[in-house]
Amino acid sequence: MLVATTVSSGVVVLVGAVFIACAVEMVEALTIVLAVGHTRGWRSAFEGVGAGLVVLAALVGAFGPALVHVPLSTLRLIVGGVLLIFGMQWLRKAILRASGLKAKHDEDAIYAEKVAELRAAGTSPGRDRIAFVMAFKGVFLEGLEVVITVLTLGTSAHRLGLAAVVATVAVVLVGIVGVVVAKQLSNVPENAMKMVVGILLVSYGTFWTGEGLKVRWPGNDTMLVGLIAIYVVVTWLLVWMLRREAPLVQREVVA
Repeated sequence: MLVATTVSSGVVVLVGAVFIACAVEMVEALTIVLAVGHTRGWRSAFEGVGAGLVVLAALVGAFGPALVHVPLSTLRLIVGGVLLIFGMQWLRKAILRASGLKAKHDEDAIYAEKVAELRAAGTSPGRDRIAFVMAFKGVFLEGLEVVITVLTLGTSAHRLGLAAVVATVAVVLVGIVGVVVAKQLSNVPENAMKMVVGILLVSYGTFWTGEGLKVRWPGNDTMLVGLIAIYVVVTWLLVWMLRREAPLVQREVVA
């Protein structure tokens, strides 16, 4: 019973972290592709998407298998550090946005900005190089974060297949929803999703950094739940404290 509980808790955290992280990245990539397609034409946009996916697949094929040969303790130490860096970046931005010290991520505003940028660049004869490059860049950069998330979380947890399946489901679901709602991407509570992902990544990063340093966690994988609870409380306290300071900071800026 204890083993089943331990395994299930680790799986739930893994699935949640991978799904939400990949969904957030897919929303951002989809915003760019929709803006490019509506403004410059879908042919070049789809070609850019296809090229981005091919390059990502090549990178995974070339470097993904190499992770299998890295000693588990070393891998977890490296992965833990990477996840702590990524998680703290996500969590920092989400906390600042939740406290009112930073503007929230507005996908509709980003869409409008991309449309204005593309229109200002003018049109190109034949294949649209600008549309191709922007679609490629959006898919490649956001997709690269998805790949890093899947490889690091999945490999370190010995559940790479599960992480890949969850990532695929997240990407497909967001893609379907994005096509249906078109530009109404601002309805996705992205900041809340990023805060959750930040907490999960930092929790995983802390856990695996400890594993790499031979730390014996109480309850083994079940300690992940405790770390998440600790970071949730810390995040809530930081948001609460910053919200109290936000009016003072804004008054000083205005003055």
